[in-house]
Amino acid sequence: MGRRERVVRELVGAHGRTYAEEAGIALKDTPQPLYRLLVLSHLLSARIRGSVALATARALHEAGLRDPRRMAEAGWQQRVDALGRGGYRRYDERTATQLGDAAGLLSERWGGDLRRLRREADGEVSELRRLLQEFPGIGPAGADIFLREAQGVWPEAAPYLDTKALQGAERLDLPKDPERLTQLAGDTDPAVLAAALVRAAVDKGVAEDTLRRAG
Repeated sequence: MGRRERVVRELVGAHGRTYAEEAGIALKDTPQPLYRLLVLSHLLSARIRGSVALATARALHEAGLRDPRRMAEAGWQQRVDALGRGGYRRYDERTATQLGDAAGLLSERWGGDLRRLRREADGEVSELRRLLQEFPGIGPAGADIFLREAQGVWPEAAPYLDTKALQGAERLDLPKDPERLTQLAGDTDPAVLAAALVRAAVDKGVAEDTLRRAG
C-alpha cells in the first residue's frame, strides 16, 4: 500500500462520517431525509461553526420542522426560536424567512419532493446544482454541500468532490482529481470520502494528525 492510500485509509477511518449522519439524518432517497439534508446544507453554508449548524438541524427536527409542509406552516417566530435553540443566532431572522420561503417553493414547484427536482435535472449534475440554487438561502456552497452528501443516494452525482473537499486533498498532499481520489479510496462511499476531506480542509489538526498516523 502506497503512502497516499495509507493517508486516505487513516483519514476515512478517523473522520469518515457524513454531516447528514452527524445531524441524525438517516439519508435515503425519500422525501423527508432529502428535505432535512437541504435544510442542513442551508445551515452549513453560512459563515458559522459546523457544530452549530449541526446542532441547529437537530433542533429544527426536534421542533417538528422536518418536512416542507410543517416548515412552511410554522410561524416565523417558531422558526426563529428553533434556530436559536441550536445556537444559530447570528443569522436567525433572515434564515427563518428563507426556510419558510424555500419550503413553500419546494411544495409549490416540486410537490414537496426533491426527487422531482432530480427528475427535472434528468441526470445532469450541472442542472441539479443550478436547480438547488433556486431555493432561497442555497447558493453555490449550499448546492455543493447537498450534492456532496447526496451522492450516495443520487449516484449520477458521484464522485462529487467540490472545491472544499479538494482543499482537504491538497492539505493532505493527495491528488486534486476526483477520479484519482476515489481510486485511492477503494470501495469507500464517495459521500464519506468527501466529508472526511472537508474535515481536513476546515480543521488543520485533522490533516496533521492524519499525516502523522499515515507515517
